[in-house]
Amino acid sequence: MPISRRLLALVASAALLLGPSAAPAQNNSFDAYLQYVRAKALGQGISQAAVDSVLRGLQPSQRVIALDSDNVSSPVRSGFPALAPYLSSHNTASRIAAGRQVYQNLGSLRARVEQRYGVPAPILIAIWGHETSYGAVKGNFDLAEALTTLAWQGRRRALFETELIDLMRMVQQGVPRSRLVGSWAGAFGNPQFLPSIYLRLAVDGDGDGVRNIWDSRTDTLYSIANYFRDAGWRPGQPWGVRAQVPSNLNRRALVSPMNPPNCARVFVRHSKWKTVREWRALGVVPLGSIGEGVMASLFEPDGPGAPAYLLTQNYRVILQYNCSNYYAMSVGLLADEIAR
Repeated sequence: MPISRRLLALVASAALLLGPSAAPAQNNSFDAYLQYVRAKALGQGISQAAVDSVLRGLQPSQRVIALDSDNVSSPVRSGFPALAPYLSSHNTASRIAAGRQVYQNLGSLRARVEQRYGVPAPILIAIWGHETSYGAVKGNFDLAEALTTLAWQGRRRALFETELIDLMRMVQQGVPRSRLVGSWAGAFGNPQFLPSIYLRLAVDGDGDGVRNIWDSRTDTLYSIANYFRDAGWRPGQPWGVRAQVPSNLNRRALVSPMNPPNCARVFVRHSKWKTVREWRALGVVPLGSIGEGVMASLFEPDGPGAPAYLLTQNYRVILQYNCSNYYAMSVGLLADEIAR
């Protein structure tokens, strides 16, 4: 549908209020930003009712601003915290036990989701466990207020403005405004999806006509599995396996030449890719089931002499959920414990 002249005028006047797009949004008033994003959403075909439902009565959240300021990445530094303490605090006995209970309670749903998406149920459950403690802790921030505050603040305006408008799309598609509660950074539901991910990848697994990632375990697991399949999960491969590494391994010769544009501090710790067969020839012995032709990188998170792992492409899929070696390792190891 063509954009009306009146709507174009609204967008133009709001842009004038905000000033040059390169300027931080917070240099302008919150009300001016609301006027701007309202016009932009209407221009993208969002209904007036959905826009009003999301934006009505909003004020900037000082709590969200404080949390976002605390979350600013520190400069690149040398050295990494040990993995073992992180695992102890995240993969607790209670989290493992709860994950095993969820796994047992799924019954035939385990086979259905695995058959449809090729992702093992323990991996899906481990994501659910790490994100929201199996649905117990989903966040209590108003998503509209949080996303509008983050977009207005301006540090990552393009990201959060897109998510805010997608939140309006969710309302337009029938998601109740009252359900839009989650983390301070805009994630929600059992798997902590952002609005753009919900719109693109959430699944109505139980066939009731609603993509209910808040209350339905079927929709939750199908949606996480769909995310993983979309990210490139390779059925039949593990995420990684423990490995025995000889003390005389020439690690300098294994440094990866890759210089990834994103998450550099994550990938700098991974070795070159080699087949498992090639790793065996170097004396690196996998301690779990993995095909000889599978490509893997060596990861020694706590240095030589500590537990080492051969990581597959599926580990990188976990990293797409949260680009942190600590997160991805804890998910993979929790999944192994759940399946044990």
